[in-house]
Amino acid sequence: MSSEALDRLAEERVDHRFKGLPPDADGLTVAELAAQRRNLFTGGFTTPVLALSAERLEHNLALMETYAARHGLAFAPHGKTSMAPQLFRRQIERGAWGITLAVPHQVRVARAFGIERVFLANELVDPAALRWIAGELAADPAFRLVCYVDSVRGVRLMDEALRGAPRPVDVVVELAGGEGARTGVRTEAECAAVADAVAAVPTLRLVGVAGYEGEVPQADPERVRAWLRRLVALAVGFDEAGRFEGLDEIVVSAGGSAWFDAVADVFAEVPELSLPVLKLLRSGAYVSHDDGHYRRLTPFNRVPEEGALEPAFRLWAQVVSRPSPEQAFVNAGKRDAAYDLDLPLAQVVRRDGTERAATGVTVTAVSDQHAWVRTEPGADLEVGDWLGMGLSHPCTSFDKWPLIPVAEADGTVVDYIRTFF
Repeated sequence: MSSEALDRLAEERVDHRFKGLPPDADGLTVAELAAQRRNLFTGGFTTPVLALSAERLEHNLALMETYAARHGLAFAPHGKTSMAPQLFRRQIERGAWGITLAVPHQVRVARAFGIERVFLANELVDPAALRWIAGELAADPAFRLVCYVDSVRGVRLMDEALRGAPRPVDVVVELAGGEGARTGVRTEAECAAVADAVAAVPTLRLVGVAGYEGEVPQADPERVRAWLRRLVALAVGFDEAGRFEGLDEIVVSAGGSAWFDAVADVFAEVPELSLPVLKLLRSGAYVSHDDGHYRRLTPFNRVPEEGALEPAFRLWAQVVSRPSPEQAFVNAGKRDAAYDLDLPLAQVVRRDGTERAATGVTVTAVSDQHAWVRTEPGADLEVGDWLGMGLSHPCTSFDKWPLIPVAEADGTVVDYIRTFF
């Protein structure tokens, strides 16, 4: 990665663009503000403010590094979760092969910060984006991009846009999770037709197969493993047919954040092929984890002996209205908190420097700028209190905050994470 580009993030001036930060910090660089090590609760931060736990963030990064190494997996965490180059760097320092992304804008962000390996988990048919990628490949011999293909027409469109490019774009045939799944080729015969189309053009190079097991209909361990074995069998069949001749390795990739234990199990069964196999896991939500969707679905619930991820987000809002004994409102809403899968989870209340459990306090709805809070009889909640809430899920939490404080357990803010959505 580019240290210079990352250093420039620290030189950015703090101002009105970054919500939640202390108003009296305007004009300071991010580095200068971080060096002050202000306290999240007493250092002038305004509510609402989202914070990442320094300790939990480091724990999650280390755990997935260990998990991937233990199971012989390469790791390209999905960058769409955070779109934070500082976290990309930490993931790569923790052994990541590269970064997975979904759309051309995200690849442009990654390239601006010197990411050299990108797995693009989408078929890319936009001519302007393809021409830009061809230019990046031509200008930087170290840059590698691997992209999905899932249709013969898509291959033709890619070829038309890339004609004259000095290097072919590496592609993997995407196998769909099943009927009714999202993208991907539905049958093995259609996969072969797409592979044939790739072989017929000079602008693309088939390097493997991939897919997303999270789209398997009515997913359970048996169905997910059955689909993963189909994916492995597709790679074996392609190899036996000589489709990977001339390569250094064969890419076999899967892995969201809910079934990576199944991916590890089935990828361990990959037979010896004609070339080394890059078994590429792409889970992304682990970096912050969450207090709802992924807390329920994480594979570590099924394999607790492997460790446990820790939710690293906490959204702090302030009670601004207490219109009745059963009702309160805090000043964080849809523009601040994820709400697509689960509502924010009331966890702790802070008053006069003291923190306690948010007993009897439940978020029941969110408006644009408010969360609706139900309070049970005896719940101790007053106007002015700070309410700390857990969030779900990560992908729609990061995107609402362009600069996120990273706080230690005592509230000391030690860093700020810049996002690019």
